[in-house]
Amino acid sequence: MAHLPRQSVTAYVALGANLGEARQRVLHAFDALALLPSTQLTRRSQIYRTAPYEAQGPDFFNAVARIDTRLTAPDLLDALQAIENQAGRLRPYLHAPRTLDLDLLFYGDAQVHSPRLTLPHPRWRERAFVLFPLADVWPERVSPEDLMRVAGQGIERLPEDASGGA
Repeated sequence: MAHLPRQSVTAYVALGANLGEARQRVLHAFDALALLPSTQLTRRSQIYRTAPYEAQGPDFFNAVARIDTRLTAPDLLDALQAIENQAGRLRPYLHAPRTLDLDLLFYGDAQVHSPRLTLPHPRWRERAFVLFPLADVWPERVSPEDLMRVAGQGIERLPEDASGGA
């Protein structure tokens, strides 16, 4: 019996970095997402500079990517962690500075609650560094109330030329 190809799912990935050439790492991560098997990068947000929130170190550069993928959610998570590892990601302690952080925010309308993966991401509404770039690529998902709730968190949208045309 022949297997039909998996249906494509729209997923949203938060990108962030605050060590080394952090902005460049975020731009390279967009490229790496576009190269994942059975995956197409369909939209990318502007890049935002954000003050560390529940984290340490210098300012972060953050963005959100919208992808269409035939990878399962666990396979996509594995692929995101492989991209982080290629960028030199270490996890010495919770909220440590990072060379690259890729968080799976949404995977279609999946609701997952496992020790390894929770979808939608449990804290996506609490963080300006997620909400503002998410609003760039999925404006219907982010309400004015969501943005007002995080208004006190430091965030700056970078001009397009400063973010490589993101």
